[in-house]
Amino acid sequence: MGYLHDGHLSLIRASKNKADVTIASIFVNPSQFAPNEDLNRYPRDLERDKQLLELEGTDYLFNPTDKEIYPDDFQTYINVDRITQKLEGAIRPGHFRGVTTIVSILFNCMQPDYSFFGQKDAQQAAVIEQMVIDLKYAIEVIVCPIRREADGLAMSSRNIFLNKQDRQKALTLHKALTVGVKSFQTGERNSSKLISKMSKVFDEENIQFDYLTIVEATTFSDVDKLTSPGEYYFLTAAKIGVTRLIDNELVQVKS
Repeated sequence: MGYLHDGHLSLIRASKNKADVTIASIFVNPSQFAPNEDLNRYPRDLERDKQLLELEGTDYLFNPTDKEIYPDDFQTYINVDRITQKLEGAIRPGHFRGVTTIVSILFNCMQPDYSFFGQKDAQQAAVIEQMVIDLKYAIEVIVCPIRREADGLAMSSRNIFLNKQDRQKALTLHKALTVGVKSFQTGERNSSKLISKMSKVFDEENIQFDYLTIVEATTFSDVDKLTSPGEYYFLTAAKIGVTRLIDNELVQVKS
């Protein structure tokens, strides 16, 4: 949605390494914002974004207007069912319907062979992967690793809204996840125990999280124990000051 940072630009680099032509889209999508969310204050700087994309060697920028995407008689939406009913979907009703609708429109406009998304929006990426499977899009979805600041904060366009004090408190999300991952790496496989350890990090900073959970990485189903081979997300979201942040870590259980 613009106001690009190195997380976005890493997707451009991934595309440049794999594809012949790289197209970036910038569109602040109104249909994925609820009435009480930050659509009007979402950061925008198109000229800056253009310069960054040019420096990365992006071939084309697709920057449609609201009316081009959603004309006055627009009435068709895409809805992915089960995976959207929890976490971000439960907290932000209608959000994923807006995401899948705009991504489907962008896919139809640009007809890509590959589409690159960031791991920071892990549930969003999983929803899009499900949509691609269900609607038979001939597109390979590639999820690229989270890019972080030097102190561990996940890069986000919304980080600009963090004041100095909140910027420091925002590190709690990654600190908590790191505690969980380290405990997993030393042998803990019980989800409730891992979540309890991560929760204490939030308690120490007196921060209330929206959610703190562990799910299977494809279906986003809850897991009691991380014993079956596969990938799992440690996920969290919290409001720091006026800014809502999300973060995650991906772990793998080997056979």
